[in-house]
Amino acid sequence: MADDTGERTRRQGRARALIAIAVIGFALAAAPAVFQMFSRAPAGGDMIDDFDRYMTVAEIEQFRGYLDLIDAADAEVTDSVVPALLETGAVEDGTTFGSIESLHTQWPDIDADMTDLLDTMNSNLGNFDSVASLPPFALFPWFFFLPGLIVGIAALVTLAMVRRGRSGRAGALLLVVLGVAIVLAPAVFQMFTRAPDGAAMIDDFRPMMTEERVGRVQGYFITMGAAEGEIRNKVAPLVADEDLQVTVTATEQFSDEWPTIVGNFAPMVATMGDNIDNFEGIDALPTFSLFPWFFVIPGLLITALAVFASRSPDLPISQPKGNNHDLTQ
Repeated sequence: MADDTGERTRRQGRARALIAIAVIGFALAAAPAVFQMFSRAPAGGDMIDDFDRYMTVAEIEQFRGYLDLIDAADAEVTDSVVPALLETGAVEDGTTFGSIESLHTQWPDIDADMTDLLDTMNSNLGNFDSVASLPPFALFPWFFFLPGLIVGIAALVTLAMVRRGRSGRAGALLLVVLGVAIVLAPAVFQMFTRAPDGAAMIDDFRPMMTEERVGRVQGYFITMGAAEGEIRNKVAPLVADEDLQVTVTATEQFSDEWPTIVGNFAPMVATMGDNIDNFEGIDALPTFSLFPWFFVIPGLLITALAVFASRSPDLPISQPKGNNHDLTQ
C-alpha cells in the first residue's frame, strides 16, 4: 500500500513537472506578442541598417571637419572680412549682414549641439558594432516563439504519453536537450556582452532621437545656409572688388564646400528623423541587458524540470488496475 502511494506521488510529481514545462514553453512563445516584438524588433533592425554608414570613425571625423571649417569661416568673416569692408568704405557704416550675424550669434549653441551629436555617435561605435553583430532583429521574436512552442508541445505530448501508460523518457530527454539549448543560446550569440552594449547605446541615443532635437538640427542648416548665401552673393563680390589685406581662405572654402557639407549632413539628419518611430519601438522593448536572462532563466527551469521528469526508472508509468484518477489529482 505504501509502495502504491509512493508510486502515485512520483507519477503526480512527474506530471506536474511536465505541466510546468508546458506553461513555461508557451509563456516563452507568447513573449514576442506581449512585448510587440514582431513589429518592434524589425523596426530596430531597420534603424541599425540605416545608421550603419554613419557609425564609422571616418564619417564622424569628416563631419567634425565640416564644423571646424564653419567655425573658422564664422570667425574670419565676422572678425576680419566685414570689419575690413567697413574700414575701406566698401560698405557704409551701419550696414549689416543679417544672416551672417545670425549665424555668428547662434554658432556657439549650434557647434555645441552638433558636436554633442557626433560625440554621442563616436562614443557608441563599439556598442553599435556589438548590436549589429547580433542576429538580425527580425529573427528575435522567433528565437522566443519557436523554441517556446516546441517545448510546450513536446511537454504536452510527453504528458499524454505518460498518462496513457507509455514511456515518457524519450520526451523528457528531448526536453532536457531543448532546455540546455535555450540556456546556451545567449552564450552562442555573445549576448551577455553585446546586449548590455545595446542597452547603453539606446540610453545614449535617447536624447538625440526626438522630433524636437531633429527639428532643431534641421533649423541649424537653414541658418548656416542663409549665412553662406549672404557670403557668396554679397560679401564675396565686395571682397573681389577691394584690395583687402585680410585672409579669406576659410570663408571661400566654406562657400565652395557648402553643397558638399549639406549633401553629406542632410542625409544623416534625415536618417535620424526617419528612424524616430523605429527608435521609440525598440526603446519600448525590455532593456537589452535583460534579453540573455529571458533565455537562461526559462531554459534552466525547463532543464531542471525535465531532468526530474526523466529520472525515473519505472517509466513507462501505468495506472494501477482499476484506478482511473487523474495523475495530477
